[in-house]
Amino acid sequence: MRTHYCAEINESHVGEVVKVAGWVHSRRDHGGVIFIDIRDNDEVVQLVCDPADSAEAHKIADEVRDQFVIIATGKVRPRGEGLENPKLKTGKVEIVVEDLLIENRSLPMPFELDDTKVNEEIRLKYRYLDLRTQRMHNIFKLRSNVTIAARNSLAKQRFLEVETPVLTKSTPEGARDYLVPSRVFPGEFFALPQSPQLFKQLLMVSAFDRYFQIAKCFRDEDLRADRQPEFTQIDVEMSFCTQDDVINTAETLLKDIFEAVDMGDKIPTTFERMSYNDAMEKYGSDKPDLRFNLAMVNVDDIFANCQNEIFSNIAKDSKRNRIKALKVPNGDNIFSKRQMKGFEDYVRKFGAQGLGYFQMKEDGLKGPLTKFFNEDDLKAIVDRCELEIGDVVFFGAGEKKVVLDYMGRFRLYLAELMDLINKDEYRFVWIIDFPMFEVEDGKVKAIHHPFTMPKLKDGKLAVDDIEELESIAYDIVLNGTELGGGSIRIHKEDIQSEVFKLLGISEEEANEKFEFLLEALKFGAPPHGGFALGLDRLIMLLAKTDSIRDVIAFPKTQRSQCMLTKAPSGVDAEQLKELGLRIKRNINQ
Repeated sequence: MRTHYCAEINESHVGEVVKVAGWVHSRRDHGGVIFIDIRDNDEVVQLVCDPADSAEAHKIADEVRDQFVIIATGKVRPRGEGLENPKLKTGKVEIVVEDLLIENRSLPMPFELDDTKVNEEIRLKYRYLDLRTQRMHNIFKLRSNVTIAARNSLAKQRFLEVETPVLTKSTPEGARDYLVPSRVFPGEFFALPQSPQLFKQLLMVSAFDRYFQIAKCFRDEDLRADRQPEFTQIDVEMSFCTQDDVINTAETLLKDIFEAVDMGDKIPTTFERMSYNDAMEKYGSDKPDLRFNLAMVNVDDIFANCQNEIFSNIAKDSKRNRIKALKVPNGDNIFSKRQMKGFEDYVRKFGAQGLGYFQMKEDGLKGPLTKFFNEDDLKAIVDRCELEIGDVVFFGAGEKKVVLDYMGRFRLYLAELMDLINKDEYRFVWIIDFPMFEVEDGKVKAIHHPFTMPKLKDGKLAVDDIEELESIAYDIVLNGTELGGGSIRIHKEDIQSEVFKLLGISEEEANEKFEFLLEALKFGAPPHGGFALGLDRLIMLLAKTDSIRDVIAFPKTQRSQCMLTKAPSGVDAEQLKELGLRIKRNINQ
């Protein structure tokens, strides 16, 4: 139905008769001569409908409106002098139409396609129209190129692509499962996989050695800008490997991807590594944004000597509490008193009791807190924080977890406010040495997942303080976003059973949910580990968009709804009867 795509038409085709097909991007009537920009999946080319060349084509062009589907045949000619459009690949030529066909008409658009301020729910309701824009086409070309590059890179590294089941068993992996009722086994359910974790471990037991998959995963959790109920990850597992082997594989993969999309100069030769503890203490986050230099320092020991009992009591329990200082260079000359007050209001939203500060003046530290410190301690603060005249230093004090959280958020808030972030930089960091467990409301939980190998002492699992036990786990962070992560896995059945016990999973429950894994580990499971990269998040960062929904063809809203198909939706009574299900409208009763 066409001889060329629009983007292919150039000066070499002058004098040739070509046939193009696509959508009307715009239409202009200039005193009887009608100009139409026709667009296909990549570019537009200008059509000229002149009654002197074809009265019939001109008559049809008079009916044409935006977004009509048309097919045009005509001769290519150069544009007139001064009429070239340097913004288009086809900007030096145009097609004089000899034959024009309206293949399909269009209703008036519910919104202007290039209007970025359109309500997102409207855009998602008419997603097939939103996807027509050049911006969206560019994003999905990028996504396709990244996916192809990932496959090529892993194939080059001797990985084998294997598909794992989508209908599987419900297992506790940290988020809620999406459940699928079985018709054949009434009252029983499949679960959609939160990840291929267990199956890729079984593939290592199967001696596949190196596996990968571009895997669809599903998690029934509250959504944010960087999360969706269904998402895609580049999933990798390898045998007889160390943490360094896995990290090197992931870095090679990322370098190959950046090279394939002509961004090889944006990625470092070597990636920084940082312990989980350092990341939390310096940046208040296990996914620190390192594109700017604001870092926190501990001042507990200095504040322990101050005359304010609130601060001194907090400082004396350094295991449970923290007092953190955050220096802002030249902040005294940037922030107004009103802004300083607003900063305290900001951190209170995240549990802070207040926000102290000092200003570095020519004659020393000034501020409401100075009266509680002697000269030696004030000098110690200046030295510890490396303060210079004009700097401001903020202090957060209280329970460790709360302080690290709100001071980490405050750090990001200040960076945005002061425009400190280089939006064109790609800064990677590996966060390593994660704690194996955390205790929340008296319950022990795995930080990553229960199949992560803990750091052993003399080959044994030794637990003195459960929250101090480290794991061989690692996350890759890009510009403050967790891009992915992984771990060395437990490959011995006795260690896996001990971890289950620490998590409060009884032997009976472990056998019920993980019998197939525990049994497989008894048949010569090799040491193995792996990682997964969030493909959607990676594309979001490469495309410089703020929402993961922009890089998924048909995404859900933040309420997990599809505005296009109106899913989730009810089903008829016969389907429910076949499944042995009955709907209870009030699920809390």
